[in-house]
Amino acid sequence: MDIIAQLTAAFEKERGSNRPPRTAADVPFTYEAITDEWLTCVLCAPHPGARVISHRLDTADDGNSNRRRIFIDYNAQGVEAGLPDRVFCKASQGLANRISLGVTGAIQAEVNFYNSIRPLLDIEAPVALFARYNSALNSIIIMRELDSRTRFCTHTTEMTFERAQDQLRLMSRYHGKFLDSAELATTLSVFYAWPDWFSKLDYRDFEKACDRGFEIGRSVIPGRLFARRSEIWTATRASFEKQKALPHTLCHGDDHLRNWYITADGEMGLNDWQAAHRGHWSRDVAYAITTSLTVENRRKWETELLRYYFDHLQTAYGRSIPFDGVLDAYRQQLMTALAFWTITLNPAPGMPDMQPRDSTLEFLRRIATAIDDLNTLDSFT
Repeated sequence: MDIIAQLTAAFEKERGSNRPPRTAADVPFTYEAITDEWLTCVLCAPHPGARVISHRLDTADDGNSNRRRIFIDYNAQGVEAGLPDRVFCKASQGLANRISLGVTGAIQAEVNFYNSIRPLLDIEAPVALFARYNSALNSIIIMRELDSRTRFCTHTTEMTFERAQDQLRLMSRYHGKFLDSAELATTLSVFYAWPDWFSKLDYRDFEKACDRGFEIGRSVIPGRLFARRSEIWTATRASFEKQKALPHTLCHGDDHLRNWYITADGEMGLNDWQAAHRGHWSRDVAYAITTSLTVENRRKWETELLRYYFDHLQTAYGRSIPFDGVLDAYRQQLMTALAFWTITLNPAPGMPDMQPRDSTLEFLRRIATAIDDLNTLDSFT
């Protein structure tokens, strides 16, 4: 039985049981199934006597994940303990969500990140109060609500040189902490290596769906690159194969601009760790720079920003690293970033609609233009 059939069978079995969640070992099948008893178990355990006495759900927000805010009322002990009266949740309750996220291990990766890795990092990123998944790959992550003054980025967010530097400083800290470390075989062993992660996307005609997305996006792709359409997937495979010979660290994997936010103090923060994996840092850097900056600003600042990042990476790593090969790695790792947005423009069967079309087209334009500017297709020979 293939993974999609397995997930479908597990989903139907779970739906048939319709068992309400009661303990912290349970994962609610829907947000509507959540009970005060379950919220008490997962939020109040460190505070004896504290209890959730009522809760209400905000409007549903479904995409690649099922997102929801929950507003919570506590008894006097819960109020005195300062427990949060509103939380933000991400879940994989729908079958399409479990298929889209489950085949690559994204569901497990994000839960593992928040439970095991996030406490080790000094970065601006959300903090989870509870995170769990079950054998049917139903999951829920309950996070502290970010400050109401926080602004989530879109493709229209003005990204200054200073904000781009802030992004790169943040990435250098988690990249440098785990770069080529013994923890890759221990703490980080729960994450797939990038070549394995990306290979798992090859299900239900993923390559064909990406190629069709490339065709649909023709209006935003440079003509010279579009003319070489037949070479795109060969270069994409070469891109993730290259990582097998590169030193690995913790990588975010999906750090496009819409997964960044700006705090009330103007600091850049990084959200959505579903694609966390073990891989080479160059892909995170290339993906963030090319989606965050306008084409014009990327062309002006690219070289300086790469040097800036590399200096901070060495500081976080605590050792010198040769700069040789950095530009090649940077431009080669753009190919799988391109695939992320061609598949978003034309989702494969079983995948949900993931992003607004205007953002998808703009990010596709920015990445494709960078690939063309940097002669990426000719860099693998």
